[in-house]
Amino acid sequence: MTDTNQQDTPPDHLAINPRSPHFDADLLQRGVAIRFKGRVRTDIEEYSISEGWVRVQAGKTVDRKGRPLTIKLNGPVEAWFEDLGDNPPVAKAD
Repeated sequence: MTDTNQQDTPPDHLAINPRSPHFDADLLQRGVAIRFKGRVRTDIEEYSISEGWVRVQAGKTVDRKGRPLTIKLNGPVEAWFEDLGDNPPVAKAD
């Protein structure tokens, strides 16, 4: 039996680069939203909640192989799924 809490929260570490060992296409299909330092960010390349950092693209700079250069920013990170899956929570009526 699977833990429903585990399905409702994104993993601790996730990347959008397919070459990364932390890449997971199925989770990315659900849409992972990131709040970094109190602000919702849409430009996150990779994140780690437990270590408290995100990687973002450094402008339009690319390396010699054409991949974007990233910088690591430290701070509080929160993540959640935008798509709530098959069983979205139901709001209780007062």
